[in-house]
Amino acid sequence: MDNWITQFMEQFGYFAIVLLMAGENVFPPIPSEIILLFGGFLTTSSGSVTIVGVIIAATIGAVLGALILYGIGLLLDVERLEKIVDRWGHILRIKKEDIHKADAWFDKYGVWTIFLCRFVPVIRSLISIPAGMSNMNFPLFLIFTTLGTLIWNTVLVLLGYWLGESWTTVETYLGYYQDVVIVVLAILIVLFVIWFIRRNKKKKSS
Repeated sequence: MDNWITQFMEQFGYFAIVLLMAGENVFPPIPSEIILLFGGFLTTSSGSVTIVGVIIAATIGAVLGALILYGIGLLLDVERLEKIVDRWGHILRIKKEDIHKADAWFDKYGVWTIFLCRFVPVIRSLISIPAGMSNMNFPLFLIFTTLGTLIWNTVLVLLGYWLGESWTTVETYLGYYQDVVIVVLAILIVLFVIWFIRRNKKKKSS
């Protein structure tokens, strides 16, 4: 996949960057790190793109992808989730109150969650779905998504530019970073499930 991405970018420049970054948000397995780092390197090896141009194109693409996922979240709003809970909640061990608590939490902390999660692999894409589900204020979602994405893109594009032909060395370290994040998230999910089950048992026994 790496070779295909770099060849596509060399051939189509900004258009390829916008398309790939949008696709990366919708399909997280597409590695944005490669797109951004190679985009930075491409500014030194080709006169067809500039640093500012690559950053802008990457940000436009990423925001477009985030908007698609936000739209998907709107289709899975709280009312639809309540209907699912009414039907399957006894199996999933979820109540309507749990949905409303989660929705209220996102309403309170959603803005900074959206911003900070743009720096976390995998989550930076998927976080747009709960934002849509909670009907997060769209202008705020757009502003903080763009801001967080712009910072992340700028850092990686500049790294690719400064490192030149050695840009692939950063990709390795970012891969370690992503692996650590995934492991931490997996642990947190397991702990949450354990806490959730124990809480329900206590409620039943009381």
